[in-house]
Amino acid sequence: MFVRVSDVAIDELEIYSSLRESAFREDGSFIADSPKVVNLVLESDVEIKSMLATKEYYDEYAALLETKDIPKKYLTTKDEMKKIVGHKIHHNCMMHGIRPKDIDFEELGNEVLLLDGITSAENVGSIVRSCAALGVNSLVIGSETPHPFNRRALRVSMGYSTFVKTHVHKDIKASILAFQKRGYRVFAAEVAEDGTLLSGVRTPDRWVLIMGHEGRGIADDILALCDEVVSIEMQEHVKSFNVGVAASLMMYKFMH
Repeated sequence: MFVRVSDVAIDELEIYSSLRESAFREDGSFIADSPKVVNLVLESDVEIKSMLATKEYYDEYAALLETKDIPKKYLTTKDEMKKIVGHKIHHNCMMHGIRPKDIDFEELGNEVLLLDGITSAENVGSIVRSCAALGVNSLVIGSETPHPFNRRALRVSMGYSTFVKTHVHKDIKASILAFQKRGYRVFAAEVAEDGTLLSGVRTPDRWVLIMGHEGRGIADDILALCDEVVSIEMQEHVKSFNVGVAASLMMYKFMH
């Protein structure tokens, strides 16, 4: 059953314009957009509150939509969607969902990626997509790092944020010590003359890989707590990789 949008200014549609790139609400509300992202979320167990889409989208994905409990399916046009969201769009569907609860520390798996101070939602989305592709299903972030269900991060991940379990910690030093106490080996990804080269790294059954800030990298006091520093072999005139690319290379090696 569809709800035809006759007034783009009704209160029920306000969330589609107010929840911008990094916003969440207290109940965990988030917005997803574009068919590829929305459809992956639909295939997960994420709670859906409503959808806003064109007839073409609803017709094409009718079978998928029948598998989900969606309280309200708003029917609109692309021109009306532009008025509702307040800017130009290139897709024909949006979704209002409730992000999964972040997991407790004890629920993390044996392979963990920890993002230390990363601030770009696009980098988070790219890293999460690689996590999903390579089977690294546990992610640890701090409050300063965009959440994988941040609107832009979710979009760049192509919806694969639904594949990754996220734990938000308060103190990276306390987390490193807690991981080590539970038998994890903690690796830091950093350019270092005395670091282990990625081609020669040996990973145990339980490991944590720390990826640092896009510009500053990982601070010395954090490096001092880690069990091993790992560096990617590069040409002499190149200083570093983009953090998303570096994370992908390292996770592939760690998983194989």
